Amino acid sequence: MNSLQQYDLARLATATHLIGIDEAGRGCLAGPVTAGACILSRQLFDSPAALEASAFINDSKQLSSTAREAQFAILESLQMSGLIDFAVASGSVEEIEELNILGATRLAMRRAVDQLAARAVDWHLPHPAAADPLFESATHVKLIVDGRPLKPFPYAHEGVIKGDGQSLSIAMASIAAKVSRDRVMSRLAKTFPDYGFEQHKGYGTAAHRAALKLHGSTPMHRALFLRKVLS
Repeated sequence: MNSLQQYDLARLATATHLIGIDEAGRGCLAGPVTAGACILSRQLFDSPAALEASAFINDSKQLSSTAREAQFAILESLQMSGLIDFAVASGSVEEIEELNILGATRLAMRRAVDQLAARAVDWHLPHPAAADPLFESATHVKLIVDGRPLKPFPYAHEGVIKGDGQSLSIAMASIAAKVSRDRVMSRLAKTFPDYGFEQHKGYGTAAHRAALKLHGSTPMHRALFLRKVLS
């Protein structure tokens, strides 16, 4: 059992289910910010095959795009077997402009966990009353998020600094978020072929900045992020 698996198994000593949350694309110049949420239980660690498969999971930032796609396929296989569940949601460019990047990131994370909550019956999770903070009464559910705690956020949770390199569930969430967002950006590259979205996925690379100065921005660019680039 590797260190990421051991970390989550230790967390499950005081909870029946663990939800890891992470984001992708927060620092990009273009495209949505995307969040992943992954839920698992001790059942995952009781399966030798699942332990072997999930041993390959790692922080998405440490992986090539090919490796991330392969690990995303592992997530899908574990999901199909009922040993994990994961969900992905986004905050749009418009929401980033309206709420700022932190607000849009929190919104994307809430949406991802909302999806898991809607399927909670499969995990024997209580569905919280609409007026209550989500999962407030579900003391057997523990939520951990990569980085510092989110404020405000409707879920009781704990922040884990560099959590995508420590926790299996957060690493799984990071892969789900990153692969899903990369696929969105690759599709956008077909609509906006002059910007190289399929290569840099919206990050502020030299090639992306050069394309912006040559062609201007698109509706998929974050206006607040471009002030220094286009000034």
